Amino acid sequence: KEKMMRQMLYDANNDTSLIEERKVAKDLCYDFNHLRPSDTAGQQRIMRQLLGKTAGDSFCIVAPFWCDYGYNIEIGENFFANHNTVILDGAKVKFGNNVFVAPNCGFHTAGHPIDAELFILTDDSLDEAFSLVIILHYDRV
Repeated sequence: KEKMMRQMLYDANNDTSLIEERKVAKDLCYDFNHLRPSDTAGQQRIMRQLLGKTAGDSFCIVAPFWCDYGYNIEIGENFFANHNTVILDGAKVKFGNNVFVAPNCGFHTAGHPIDAELFILTDDSLDEAFSLVIILHYDRV
């Protein structure tokens, strides 16, 4: 986990703490995705439990939603994510204020080495993750 957080090559498939953390996040995503659309209080409760940081009460995430860990995700005020948002958050993913995510969008911090020699040497068992920051800034007229 330490290597993942430091954006170094890490083994997500054999690190028992990462495996357990993904199970917890997937269970919360499952619970969220199976709530009634009218249960906004339940949706907010689960997202506050899952995500690393939520700014205020002004956010909406439409099911289905999936992530790897959740604690690496931060959302700003007035955040909206439409159906089928996927965030592979092996590293920090930070959304600023007033960000609207369209349907079927993915934000993937996780990947595998693209250097052929390193890829072969690691037997495709290692991952790497790099942070994403999505900021929308606009001035109202």
